[in-house]
Amino acid sequence: MVTRDAVAVSAPGKVLLAGGYLVLDRAYTGLVFGLDARMHVVVEPISTTNGVVLNEIVVNSPQFADAVWEYGYRLVGRGGGMSITQLRVDADLSLNRNIFIETALGYAISYIAAVSSPQITPASVTILADNDYYSASQPNDKNAPKARFHNFGVPISKAPKTGLGSSAALVTAFTAAMLSYYLPKDLFDLSTEPSKRRLHNLTQAAHCAAQGKVGSGFDVASAVYGSCLYRRFSPNILASSADPGSADFATALKDLVDETSNADGSASTWNTEIHRDAVKVPKGLRLVMCDVSCGSQTPGMVKKVLAWRKQNPEEADAIWADLHTANESLAKEMKAMAEAQNFGLERLRACFTRIREVIRLMSEKSGVPIEPLAQTELLDACEKVDGVIGGVVPGAGGYDAISLLIEDKVEVIAELGKLLAGWRFRGEDGKSESGGRVTILGVREEMEGVRAERWADYKSLIAT
Repeated sequence: MVTRDAVAVSAPGKVLLAGGYLVLDRAYTGLVFGLDARMHVVVEPISTTNGVVLNEIVVNSPQFADAVWEYGYRLVGRGGGMSITQLRVDADLSLNRNIFIETALGYAISYIAAVSSPQITPASVTILADNDYYSASQPNDKNAPKARFHNFGVPISKAPKTGLGSSAALVTAFTAAMLSYYLPKDLFDLSTEPSKRRLHNLTQAAHCAAQGKVGSGFDVASAVYGSCLYRRFSPNILASSADPGSADFATALKDLVDETSNADGSASTWNTEIHRDAVKVPKGLRLVMCDVSCGSQTPGMVKKVLAWRKQNPEEADAIWADLHTANESLAKEMKAMAEAQNFGLERLRACFTRIREVIRLMSEKSGVPIEPLAQTELLDACEKVDGVIGGVVPGAGGYDAISLLIEDKVEVIAELGKLLAGWRFRGEDGKSESGGRVTILGVREEMEGVRAERWADYKSLIAT
């Protein structure tokens, strides 16, 4: 049997600082920052005794209860790739499915089977999440030491997320780890641009399939490439999808990922635009994320805004254009300041002010709380703290979080901490009793995307 060395890969979270809603339309861009909260995936061989043959991949997320998934796999004919079957630990227990892991695995090893003739050997996969992906990761005793990977002690579904893009970071890191583990370096090398491009395409396909819809893909793009100015791919690129193991699945997937041709012979070119050099943070400044624990239902908000835009195209298009101009001004101003090291902080403040003005107008016209009154009050208070340049309700908005650009000084964080410690956030009903806590997360911008890690750094954290 082929023996392979263990591999470890990590991918960053994200914040869509500017471009919420606009990023769904190819006519506009989104300013997305990677965050230094990462998802980590380690792949190791499973040891077996002589004469024992396994066709099994075991996935474990030890920070959560009941987070073990066992998969059998087999190569199927007619270009179908690998068929994945989740195995039952007990015939009397219902399956504890994780659709993101299951889909990412099926797509990854089907692609591997299509580009090479590797022996898919049994493997153990460990997933570890940096603490700031979940609201429950802070110890009650602020003086208590924090474990690098907090043990939540609850099922994943019960751990409240902070909205940093955990699913995109997970699927990206998982897919990259699978490709790095099973493919030789001449076919996949995570340090090269062609390999990152294929990883991006494969991850977008798997992530959209797991979500059950074709999203804008900015979260996957930032997980692969880090901070960037992003223009989405045409949705029809992923309009047709099949399940791993179905006829011609692996053949079509390879053509899609490698950008060769579709089954009908037409070109299959991803028209995503990812401009990493357009995004910079001036020296001496940093991003801060603040989690609001009461949260919003983002998919419902997006549907309502898009429905309003469809019914009021002239009014909505004017707002879209104004917001796009304001968003691009922020990106250009940050880059210009970073390159010239010329601190025109008032110009940056004006950019944030204009973005918020247009977002509030969009909120009013659509009837959707993109920047609700409670967030307006919170942002206004934060912007009065000395050293805070400006802030927004990122992404689709609502009650989930705010993002701030601040001077990178300990005293600024301290003053924000004092403000938020006593903050009474009002919930969606306008009452402070139903609101949530506002917590400064321990994350900041991350310019680098997916990367290979040292397996030895995780060895002591994984029970073998």
